[in-house]
Amino acid sequence: MSNKRLGTITIGQAPRTDITPILAAHIANDVECIHLGVLDNFDKQTINNRFKPQHGEAILTTRLLDNTSVILGKTEVQKCLQHKIDELQQKNCSIIALLCTGEFHGLTCRKSLLIEPDRVIPPTISAIIGNRKLGIIVPLKEQINSEAAKWQGLKQPPCFSVSSPYIGTEKTLTEATEELLKQHVDLIILDCMGFTYIHQTIVKQLSGNVPVVLSNALLARLLAELM
Repeated sequence: MSNKRLGTITIGQAPRTDITPILAAHIANDVECIHLGVLDNFDKQTINNRFKPQHGEAILTTRLLDNTSVILGKTEVQKCLQHKIDELQQKNCSIIALLCTGEFHGLTCRKSLLIEPDRVIPPTISAIIGNRKLGIIVPLKEQINSEAAKWQGLKQPPCFSVSSPYIGTEKTLTEATEELLKQHVDLIILDCMGFTYIHQTIVKQLSGNVPVVLSNALLARLLAELM
C-alpha cells in the first residue's frame, strides 16, 4: 500500500463523481486518496434541519450522491469541516484538500498540510491577471456578496455572473458567459468545485481568446505537485 495519502473533503457527500475524475487525471497512481463529505450519512431531512441557512447567513451549494443539489448555511458547514479535517489527520493523510471554493476562517490542521482553495486560487489568479479585468461565474447570486472578500486582492473590481453547475443549464451558462464578455473581461474563472470540463468547454467556445480557468483543475494540478 502507498505511503502517499491524500485526503479530500467536499461540503456535500463523497465520493463526488463530478470532481474525482478531474483529480484522478492529475494525481499519480501511487497516491492513496480518501474522500470524505460533510453530509456523508445524512438524509435530506437531517440536512435540511441541521444545515438550513439562517436569515442573513452566507450560503453554499453542493451536490448529494443522488445528484440533487442543496443549499447550506456556511456556519454549520464550517463546524463540520473541522471534524472532517481531524478525521483525515487521524488517517495519516499528508495533505488534506477542501473541495469547495467558499471562504472559511479558523480551520486548523496540526499534522497535515491543509489546502484551502479560497486561500490559494484568488492570489494565483490575481497574480496572473494583474491590472486586467476578471470575470467570475458563481453558482448563486447571493455569493456575489458573501464571497467577494476573497477577491479583494485584485487590482480592479471583478465582474460577476451566475450559473449553477448543479441546476443550471447550457442556456444559463451561455448567458452568464455572455454577460461577462459584454463587460470586456480578460479572464474567466468558474468559481465552484462543481464545474467540470464540460462547463469549461461551453464557456471556451464562447470566450474566443479569453482564457477560462476551472477551479478544481487548478487545485488538482497543485495537489499533483505537492504529492
